[in-house]
Amino acid sequence: MIVVACEIDLRLTSQPQSLKEKRMVIRSLKDRILHRFPVSIAEVGNQDVWQRCTLGVACVSAATREAESVIQKIIHFIERAPDLEVIQCDVEIH
Repeated sequence: MIVVACEIDLRLTSQPQSLKEKRMVIRSLKDRILHRFPVSIAEVGNQDVWQRCTLGVACVSAATREAESVIQKIIHFIERAPDLEVIQCDVEIH
């Protein structure tokens, strides 16, 4: 069993004016990712900051290449989002 985990630091370029607005954007992103990819995802940092978010994403697979591919597709998916900017992304294989 292979687990590929990724921590993604994001900046919300839409400039939310409250935590409620930020959470609506992040919830929508998480729902779209979960609908498209077989992963677990959670907001793991910067929860009280309006313009920042840190997401944790994990993919479990029998093959390293497959799990890494899913994580890379998610990163590219987020990079294409118009209201988000990827600041940093750390990928670990366990």
